[in-house]
Amino acid sequence: MLNVPVYNASGTKIGDETIDAELLGGEVNAALLKQAVVMYHANRRQGSAHTKSRADVEGSSRKIYRQKGTGRARMGNVRSPVRRGGGMAFAKRPRDFRQAMPVKMRRLARNNAVLAKIQADATLIVDGLKADVPKTAPLAKLLKAVKAVRGCVLATNGLDLNVYKSGRNIPKTEITDVADLNAYQILSRQKLIFTRAAFDRFKELVGPAAAAE
Repeated sequence: MLNVPVYNASGTKIGDETIDAELLGGEVNAALLKQAVVMYHANRRQGSAHTKSRADVEGSSRKIYRQKGTGRARMGNVRSPVRRGGGMAFAKRPRDFRQAMPVKMRRLARNNAVLAKIQADATLIVDGLKADVPKTAPLAKLLKAVKAVRGCVLATNGLDLNVYKSGRNIPKTEITDVADLNAYQILSRQKLIFTRAAFDRFKELVGPAAAAE
């Protein structure tokens, strides 16, 4: 069993929670995590770059001057890539860089990422985190107390709008629904923080019932 430290809203440790490592894949599969990160990077690419080739620019196809006898270098038409206003030699075209990964592999990669963070002592649970109104200072104070100021992912159970608004302008801090967590998000930040309700929900998501789906 793995122990995850629990802190209160003031940043003081009050206990530990446990989770079975087997629910998270048992061991970290580095190759799977790399594949997942490459996929998420690829899927963020726009692929909208477009430049004109010599076939796309305006201009006559007539040879500018004869091949021999002028004493000058041989030259084709005005659309040649070596001339100003000519087309690009290797013109860029819109491309789809998207990569696919089966749902079970994505889930396992997410679980492996959480496992890696727990093993690195970079995961914690905050009990009693709530915000009646959006206010950045208390959340920033909490992150400083748990040493998460260099970047973290804060997972909540569902979208807590007040908590989200409180932390959205804190640098390198992502606030997301625990059901939307992915391997790239988890690995790209130094700390992984769950609210108590989010951790309970996460254990349901990785439990035997979820694995059977």
